[in-house]
Amino acid sequence: MSWLHNPAHTRWLERESDELLAFASAAMVDKGFAHLDRTGNVDETRPVELWITCRMIHSFALGVMLGRPGASTMVDHGLAALGEHFHDAEHSGWYSAVGAEPAQIKEAYAHAFVILAGASATAAGRPGGEDLLTAALEVSERHFWDEDEGLVMESWDQTFTTAEEYRGVNANMHTVEAYLAAADVTGSDVWLDRALRISTRVIDGFAREHQWRVPEHFDAAWNPILDYNAETPADPFRPAGATVGHWLEWSRLLLSLRAGLQARGRSVPDWMMPAARQLFHAAIDEGWGVDGTEGFIYTVDFDGAPLVRERMHWVVTEAIGAAAALHRAEPDPQVARWYETWWEHAAVYLIDEEEGSWFHELGPDNEPSDTVWPGKPDIYHALQATLIPRLPLTPSIAPALARGLLDSVE
Repeated sequence: MSWLHNPAHTRWLERESDELLAFASAAMVDKGFAHLDRTGNVDETRPVELWITCRMIHSFALGVMLGRPGASTMVDHGLAALGEHFHDAEHSGWYSAVGAEPAQIKEAYAHAFVILAGASATAAGRPGGEDLLTAALEVSERHFWDEDEGLVMESWDQTFTTAEEYRGVNANMHTVEAYLAAADVTGSDVWLDRALRISTRVIDGFAREHQWRVPEHFDAAWNPILDYNAETPADPFRPAGATVGHWLEWSRLLLSLRAGLQARGRSVPDWMMPAARQLFHAAIDEGWGVDGTEGFIYTVDFDGAPLVRERMHWVVTEAIGAAAALHRAEPDPQVARWYETWWEHAAVYLIDEEEGSWFHELGPDNEPSDTVWPGKPDIYHALQATLIPRLPLTPSIAPALARGLLDSVE
């Protein structure tokens, strides 16, 4: 029996969900949710960041819908922190970080997680969730969405006067995730349509043109910069080359978008299912164990050669989610075996049974490392990996839990 159809494995996933939520509860601080170190203590050297706070709101909103006592308090705390500390009442939007002084940059990446937090809090029925979602979508519409390009811009200064010249795919990928959740929660297809436009441009365009190695970095006219950050290749948000884990993340998002279109009786572009397959298998071919050691390397160059060989925990979680989604869309014993392989890898190397949560980075020897990602700031990826195998492809995670669809698909 495949683990994807095994009730005992489902119980194991549920236990892992609970352990992640318990670990994350230590992140609550006055201004939101903090960066945790490897032992689960607050890293006092870092500001409180918008993307982490919003991911925690999203995660604890999922906890609310899983019926976990205490999760509502966490969601409400996060929503209050966004309003009191992160929101720019004068210029709109949310600061990327708050410490002694707020960081004034306004980033599409972090704002995508504001949308996701609002959508998940709304699905969980928390007071203020719907207001946050409405405000976040308005900011996205006004300042980040580029109608001519069918993509989102990267970042602005505090006043939304001067835009950064750089354009990035990572912010667009997470905006697709956020727009899918917004479409499911609000019932408005405008967000589904925009998720489709972004995905078409990035995957059926940029990725296909580069043998499925998704270019990440572009200039203001959306020309790819293939040597971006060549001198600092291991950047956590803008690494050089092509990021293998994003191919898996895009694979899963395409399958959810495709299912969302089908559920609404919409036509589905012919390229979507083959592209999801291509991205999934390209990540295995060029990312998994390619340097002789088990695990996904972080990045490759545009010839497919390993670039940064550290292993990020989030790549394995996205591989798990992509395998579950692909097997659901198109049952395949080989894909089911990959799902089991990656959970086995996570259990042996990544899940920290002593201190909790997951090691966020391993070195090329699969020993814990902190070259790119020190500490354990994020349960979002790992928590979603415990839930995606238990949910249908559409609606997105929080609306699916709100509708009682957990373990509803055989």
